[in-house]
Amino acid sequence: MPRRRALQPPHRRASAAIAMPLANLSISTPAAAPPPPLYLRRRPLIAAAALLLLLVIVVLAAAHPYGYAPWQTNAAPAALLGRPVSTRFYSFDLLREYPHDPYAFTQGLLYGGNDTFFESTGLYHRSSVRKVDLKTGKVLVQHEMEGRMFGEGLTLLNDKLFQVVWMKNEGFIYDRHNFSKRESFTHKMSDGWGLATDGKVLFGSDGTSRLYQLDPKSIQVMKTVTVKYQDNEVPYLNELEYINGEVWANVWQTDCIARVSHEDGLVVGWIFLHELRQHLWNSGNTEIDVLNGIAWDEENQRLFVTGKLWPKIYEIKLRPVDGPQDGSVEKLCPKASFYR
Repeated sequence: MPRRRALQPPHRRASAAIAMPLANLSISTPAAAPPPPLYLRRRPLIAAAALLLLLVIVVLAAAHPYGYAPWQTNAAPAALLGRPVSTRFYSFDLLREYPHDPYAFTQGLLYGGNDTFFESTGLYHRSSVRKVDLKTGKVLVQHEMEGRMFGEGLTLLNDKLFQVVWMKNEGFIYDRHNFSKRESFTHKMSDGWGLATDGKVLFGSDGTSRLYQLDPKSIQVMKTVTVKYQDNEVPYLNELEYINGEVWANVWQTDCIARVSHEDGLVVGWIFLHELRQHLWNSGNTEIDVLNGIAWDEENQRLFVTGKLWPKIYEIKLRPVDGPQDGSVEKLCPKASFYR
């Protein structure tokens, strides 16, 4: 699909803390002192009671597995209820880079085993489904789509490759061993952008904030969730990959990947990959487009990423980092900036 470009630099935020002063109390004594008031005679008892209460609080804090505070309720922590306690943020370490067809407008990418990928490419009259060698980047097998078709997301389930196309409610199913054996289907997503699977259902995106679950036999919509972060919808969900119980989504026109809980649509993590595209651009690859393409080698725990018209596929390892103190990622995930 046509891709627009924009310029927006990232920024960082900071916060400050405040401290509260304590006040002192002074009591004067008359020259001829009458018997002390009742509250003064009881001060030692009050002090002892306060000390005992403080000791109880300290003991409770040490014994309670989640800490203790007077304002806490007896509700179970969010983590025990299956909800993310806080969002995780990641940068990456570059492990290896591999050659990639610089004319491939990557729309779908998945690991096919034995150091191969299955890839769906886009653009009218240039769309295809292909099997690619990881180490050389060579296209081993390719099916060229009709000129009117704009290839999009791709996933593999039970030796069948499922593919959707842009601006149509259509898709195709290919035999992974013989691309000439294929059939078509229709779906009820608003559009076809990304596909992934957990081995049981298909996950689909349509370029909005919606994440669909589809029955792989009937292609009927089983469930739809709205992807949100800090109560705001996250639109432009693009290429998808299912990794360790989460759906990872390229967010179109950004250098960021959202890690999404498919149960409720909440974003539980963000991955920042700005340096990859910037390095390619600075190296003279000025025809590249946006980050798009996530592949997961589950057996060997390898993570690969690439982009549209990128000459490289990168194997990376995620590295946890401190995110913005307020959790906001709008300035860290702007529309992709292209430097000249």
